[in-house]
Amino acid sequence: MITTLAAMMLASVAVQSPASTNSEVTAPGPSGALKGTLTDPGKRGEPIILIVPGSGPTDRDGNNRLGVAASTYSLLAEALAKAGIASVRIDKRGMFGSAAAIADANAVTINDYAADVHAWVRLIIQRTGTRCVWVLGHSEGGLVALQAAQRSDGICGLILVATPGRPMGDILKAQLRANPANAPLLPDADRAIDTLAAGARVDPATLPAPLRSLFPSVVQGFLVSAFALDPAQLIKSVRLPVLILQGTRDLQVEMTDAQRLATAKPDAKLVELADVNHVLKPVASSDRAANLATYTATGLPLAPAVTLAIGAFVGQSR
Repeated sequence: MITTLAAMMLASVAVQSPASTNSEVTAPGPSGALKGTLTDPGKRGEPIILIVPGSGPTDRDGNNRLGVAASTYSLLAEALAKAGIASVRIDKRGMFGSAAAIADANAVTINDYAADVHAWVRLIIQRTGTRCVWVLGHSEGGLVALQAAQRSDGICGLILVATPGRPMGDILKAQLRANPANAPLLPDADRAIDTLAAGARVDPATLPAPLRSLFPSVVQGFLVSAFALDPAQLIKSVRLPVLILQGTRDLQVEMTDAQRLATAKPDAKLVELADVNHVLKPVASSDRAANLATYTATGLPLAPAVTLAIGAFVGQSR
């Protein structure tokens, strides 16, 4: 089912809440605590959303040291609270506030992150008394959410935001091909991706220098776990309500990914977000530089359509 923003506006009424509060919350990790922030609008019986971060060293606010300072998740938490929806946004195991959860932040798999989702769901239910928790996965976090939902204990449903609909190795191949300058590297890149997708390792020394940073030995265990999964196959097994949100200005995940997920689960709701990019900011033109500039625009609000769609879906599915 594809829903337009106009239809969402007719179906949704914004709920103003009193001032929200932010508090540190802790869930058990494998070797130490997992940490996150609970944003509570102070409304009894409100829905609660767990925000699962995207790829790389991304913190609970949606920022990372690789050049992203959009504060997507903290802004989303604030916007959800204004709509009367609580949220918990988290640091990944081994990183930031969750550094004590595991000694080596690179020694992780998608299954590990999915196990952490369940730890958070249990903690949120125990702390708040809510019946279940909505799991929102952004980008790679959507793949984690899909894997976690293969066991649906305590999960109300999934909100997949800018989530790949193809195996991540296929998406990486497409991203490399998008730049004509990468043409000489493609045979080696394809070989490395195919090897990892088959469950084997690659010796970075055998790769051209520009590719070595893409496939360092320390993260290959994670890449093997991620490349082995097909999101469209995973979503077929999900027996929960699913919302798929995809921006039309996303430079990293394509509308065809969202459509592939929706085709695999026909009862999912697909909402196309016009002029919204990967970090959920409004982008009016096709200018790539203007799009990328929003990745460091902490003060730029999220596109209003994002929270509107989430609020309508959660409200209708309760």
